[in-house]
Amino acid sequence: MSDNRKRILEMLDAKKISVEEALKLLEAVEHPRPAPAEEFPAAQRTIKYLRVLADSPRGHDGAGGSDKLNIRIPVALIRAGIKFTSLIPGEASSQIEHALKEKGVGLDLKNLKSLDAEELIQALSELEVNVDGEGTLRVFAE
Repeated sequence: MSDNRKRILEMLDAKKISVEEALKLLEAVEHPRPAPAEEFPAAQRTIKYLRVLADSPRGHDGAGGSDKLNIRIPVALIRAGIKFTSLIPGEASSQIEHALKEKGVGLDLKNLKSLDAEELIQALSELEVNVDGEGTLRVFAE
């Protein structure tokens, strides 16, 4: 007999619970319900989108109102982008990296070629960034 069943029967014997309550508890012990999807760890979730939400309390011109940004990037696009980098010739990669560096972006395309797309997507599933200031910025996986 399991510990849970034994405890339920002991509570029934001590008249701490009714027969109906004992039956419900025994049923729950014998036939547990699966957890709702939101209770599963991030590793078991299927990530479909990388989401970026931004809200600024003022317009760009300083007038009242608010600016809103709502971007949903399909994870399939991220997978395709990583695969695409393997098709870029070495000389073109160097030119792209140089042009990006001039703009202040330090990106090594060789590292993207060796990147495991599923590892990146798994990391994105655990990502949530919240920034408050003049407005709000949220980046998360869904």
